[in-house]
Amino acid sequence: MKLASLNHGRDGQLILVSRDHQSAMFVHDIAPTLQFALDNWHLVEQELQHQYELLNAGKAEIAFKFNPLDCHSPLPRAFQWADGSAYVNHIELVRKARGAEMPPSFWVNPLVYQGMSDGFLPPHGDIEMRNPEWGWDFEAELAIITDDVPIAVTADDAAQHIKLVMLVNDISLRNLIPDELAKGFGFFQSKPTSSFSPIAVTPDELGEHWSEGKLHLEMQVTLNGEHFGHPNAGQDMTFSFPQLIAHIAKSRALGAGTIIGSGTISNRDSSVGSCCLAEKRMLEKITHGEITTPFLQPGDHLSITMTPPDGAPLFGEINQRVIACEPVSQTPPHQIKR
Repeated sequence: MKLASLNHGRDGQLILVSRDHQSAMFVHDIAPTLQFALDNWHLVEQELQHQYELLNAGKAEIAFKFNPLDCHSPLPRAFQWADGSAYVNHIELVRKARGAEMPPSFWVNPLVYQGMSDGFLPPHGDIEMRNPEWGWDFEAELAIITDDVPIAVTADDAAQHIKLVMLVNDISLRNLIPDELAKGFGFFQSKPTSSFSPIAVTPDELGEHWSEGKLHLEMQVTLNGEHFGHPNAGQDMTFSFPQLIAHIAKSRALGAGTIIGSGTISNRDSSVGSCCLAEKRMLEKITHGEITTPFLQPGDHLSITMTPPDGAPLFGEINQRVIACEPVSQTPPHQIKR
């Protein structure tokens, strides 16, 4: 199935999207929102699948033309957003550039942080830059959405809890990260809101490209209309999604609607490009001794998508522009002149 959420209300309005992305249909009588569907997946999955088959066969009672510009992220807000770092090559590059050794544990225990989830950006929503000096960066990643996951689930059993797959742009403020990490308490200010692809798909829609909890397709990234990177998401992925789920659920159960990200997709073959500016900058420093690529600036235009060799659409496109935005006033309310 392919599911999307129209940008109506705080939790969106769930729709089914045809396989070719040409048409869609409302399913409010089955599930008004994606969160409702995930909370009741065992009850609504069969009927959603039936309606999806009718939609693709052109037999839906009421269908309309699908417009991704009308969509929010599939889950406009979520109870939990945990982003991993499954591509250890990416971590290794960043540490190598600053002359730091990588602990051996990074190869057996994935890094994970818990991000902002009470409101995401739409896939075509502007990235509002409040301070260019913060070092704004994009990170093209994959993400999965789970149903209810029991505590201490094994990686073997975790696969059955992956209900949907989608793309994500995990925005990072690189120049705020060092000071936050130095405090030993992790990311917070340096990780603002993220955005997800307009469409989330069930793993069966991915066919042979989905194998052992990995998606073996290229992530295509362009910046200002120019090719930036096309690394393969299944290649050099140290930790699969079932492994990430098992790691995150070691000491807690995960509620339905939990989103788990893969971290920045990265291949050891640097000729395929990168999925974030930080990695490209580190490669420049390692190779040439200096960094020439700037972080994002107002006016930049970013596109993130994933298309199989046969050209069939999968998730739609994350297509965002960076716009300058006035900083939020730091003046205490009682001192503001009215």
